[in-house]
Amino acid sequence: MGGFLLRAAVTGVALWVVTLIVPGIDFVGADSRLQEVGIIFVVAVIFGLVNAVVKPIVQIISIPLYILTLGLIHIVINALMLWITSWITDHTTHWGLSIDNFWWTAIWAAIVLSIVSWALSLVVGGVGQRG
Repeated sequence: MGGFLLRAAVTGVALWVVTLIVPGIDFVGADSRLQEVGIIFVVAVIFGLVNAVVKPIVQIISIPLYILTLGLIHIVINALMLWITSWITDHTTHWGLSIDNFWWTAIWAAIVLSIVSWALSLVVGGVGQRG
């Protein structure tokens, strides 16, 4: 359980950093800083669930595109996962992640999210592991 919470927190921090760097992506619906932190955490959990459930299916279906694009379709698939997360939070709660445009905002957000998540996982990588 601690590993899940740590991963959700790292994803939440990475998403927050993305909203600071990429214009057109933001968290909406918060009236206070505490609500914003809660929204970020819930969006991180939803994003993790989307990545766990939807992403493997999309990756299997798009194997020919992985071969054709030499793996660059992975960026578009990550952007699609962000877009689905945004759609879920917008259509179920009216708060959460807001993305203005798929092709530029979500693509850039996916690239920045990958880099920031990788850097944060390097920093947090040893926390909570026995060895």
